[in-house]
Amino acid sequence: MELFLGYLQDTGFNYFSIPNLIMVVVGLTFVYLGIARGFEPLLLIPIGFGMVVGNVPFPPGFELGIYEEGSVMNYLYFGVVRGIYPPIIFLGIGAMTDFSALVAQPRLILLGAAAQMGIFATFLAALYIGGSIGVLGLSDPNDPMRLFQASGSIAIIGGADGPTAIFLTSMLAPDLLGAIAVSAYSYMALVPVIQPPIMRLLTTEEERKIRMPAPPIPSRFKRLLFPIITYVICVLIAPGSLPLLSMLLLGNLLKESAVTDRLANTARNALIDSVTIILGLTIGVSTQADTFLKPQSVVIFAMGAVAFMIGTASGVLFAKLMNVFSSNKINPLIGSAGVSAVPMAARVLAR
Repeated sequence: MELFLGYLQDTGFNYFSIPNLIMVVVGLTFVYLGIARGFEPLLLIPIGFGMVVGNVPFPPGFELGIYEEGSVMNYLYFGVVRGIYPPIIFLGIGAMTDFSALVAQPRLILLGAAAQMGIFATFLAALYIGGSIGVLGLSDPNDPMRLFQASGSIAIIGGADGPTAIFLTSMLAPDLLGAIAVSAYSYMALVPVIQPPIMRLLTTEEERKIRMPAPPIPSRFKRLLFPIITYVICVLIAPGSLPLLSMLLLGNLLKESAVTDRLANTARNALIDSVTIILGLTIGVSTQADTFLKPQSVVIFAMGAVAFMIGTASGVLFAKLMNVFSSNKINPLIGSAGVSAVPMAARVLAR
């Protein structure tokens, strides 16, 4: 009996707690939403299963967890904390993205810019909450830049772009990575729930029925110039965007060149799928109860929701503003796709 009891003390049952149970339930909920409701299953299923994996406790001394040096999960997580996986995902996104509509109608870029208002509004709110009110543990007396870096990492959730949120947070506030990554991917998956009410509230039935003529198809020469010129201009404006933009636009160049189909197909299929599995799993595993279940995580999740809703609303409202000064009307619903929830935002819009 003593031997049996000693065995039980060395199993995970002896260390399983209510916080672990809560995170396991959250993980299973993510899996359910991905399978039963079809909410971005490619993201929610790996993340949800990762939550279950990361919250099955083990005895001290076992180097199994994601934060234990030398463990398999720790090595896989290295690609997250060092910002390796997001650029690879951007390569695949570039290889599957058709920028023809933007090349033919450059004014549409303004809708994407307007939809980033959620980022700036949340950045200011995070500065106030973390500085003036002094909650969330965002500020550090010994590091004046800590508050700005943490606020920027929280605000980027409003872009509804998981890889960008992970990349930026890994550079600026790695201690917030788990909460921010889960928030960003959650709102990407919940686009069909969050966006439609905002879109209906801010538009009339007449505006929603606006039919835009099909844009002219740009020449192959223009489509080839687009990734090159865009990269040079954007990186000169924001040098820190180089890792993501270079991979995004390289992927698009592989697609548009028509002579590297094998590379483009690999980038948009096998490569991006492989990295998505590892990224989703490691993000989920990183949300261990002792590091994730904090008031800070709840506030970050709430601020991310506000950022995403403001971004959606600002995109729609700016499209309405453009219609005031243009005879070539834009369906305001297109503004909701200004947030970078690829491809779910466009799917919701098409419905």
